[in-house]
Amino acid sequence: MLVVLAAVVVALVVARLGSPLPTATAVLRPPPVLASASGHAGGARGTRMVVPGAAAPLPWPAQGEGAVAVPAAGLTLTSPSQQPVPVASLTKIMTAYVILRDHPLGPTEPGPSVTMTASDEASAAHDAQINATSVPVVAGDRLTERQLLDGLLVHSANDYADALARWDAGTIGAFVAKMNTTAAALGMTHTHFADASGIDPGSTSTAADLLKVTAAAMALPTFAVVVDQRTVVLPRAGLLTNYVQAIGTDGVVGVKSGFTEAAQGCVVLAAHRQVGSQQVLVLAAVTGQSGYGALFKADAAAEKLIDAAAGGLRHQTVVTAGARWAQIPVPWAAAPVPATATRRATLLVWPGDTVDVRLAARPLAVGSPPGTVIGTLTVADGGEQVTVPLRSTAPLQGPTLGWHLLHG
Repeated sequence: MLVVLAAVVVALVVARLGSPLPTATAVLRPPPVLASASGHAGGARGTRMVVPGAAAPLPWPAQGEGAVAVPAAGLTLTSPSQQPVPVASLTKIMTAYVILRDHPLGPTEPGPSVTMTASDEASAAHDAQINATSVPVVAGDRLTERQLLDGLLVHSANDYADALARWDAGTIGAFVAKMNTTAAALGMTHTHFADASGIDPGSTSTAADLLKVTAAAMALPTFAVVVDQRTVVLPRAGLLTNYVQAIGTDGVVGVKSGFTEAAQGCVVLAAHRQVGSQQVLVLAAVTGQSGYGALFKADAAAEKLIDAAAGGLRHQTVVTAGARWAQIPVPWAAAPVPATATRRATLLVWPGDTVDVRLAARPLAVGSPPGTVIGTLTVADGGEQVTVPLRSTAPLQGPTLGWHLLHG
């Protein structure tokens, strides 16, 4: 008959914790009870390790703001003094994200047709009159969702932003409210949108906030495909070129540029970089680049940040196979039973990162043989995590305890 151990406690072993990360420190806490006599697990317990080393300073732009992110590693680094500023057509990243969330579309699908209205025609005419980027439309024209997204993101058509907003929410104001609600849900605490296109200087954000919506948008396959196009062909306009000059060079796969007098040159770039054997997506945002060639300056600054961030990343073994990570104190035994990791765990890390370590134990029975899985160890850094089973290294014997429990 199996008798559940009266108390199974697990303590992180300091000596072995240091071996994957030589200078890391672990917090040794009072041994928590992870299972009771009734066999109910008491939950997970954890500690933290710090990745050793120091990264080289990043090449932040001399003017404006910058931020760089590696979604796979949960890493975001920002230049000092992040303040909300006008972000011009970078606003359209959120516009596209909300549209694709509300109207999902496969990467090769045209999507539903949208009939242009008199309001859409008026928006296109107004944008053309004030020399804002637009694509001509006439009331009654039928454009697919994909065509509208192509014009929105590749050619930065302000009238297409308004047309998509009306199609989705009925009015531009209602759509902008959705944009702001979505920004809040994504943790963009320093962002406020005043329109769907970004031509209004009231649409403001920070470089760091912009990377939050960009990471979410790039996780949508259709968004990633659209922003990676050098050219598109649209009705009444023909062949149009992407304003992001870096598309298709040096691993750049998007995303969006913008310029207004209030915002100056802005860009968000996404690029693939090789880190060891892994291809990693790196995002960078740069705002407020002024002077001649402002968009080229923004592109160059963003690419420098991408290269520097990729250069600081590395794969770090945080758990080695066979390392002792836990022990099971057995009241009637001379020594606790060790538990070891069944395999190695490696994470993509940045120097100074904090790696979370959590241990979840299972209820155990007297007589469990060596090799019994006693729980799992989960190590996580940002959005990346690996779970490793832990196995006992000796039998859990206890006939005396079994007799007392059995006979009361």
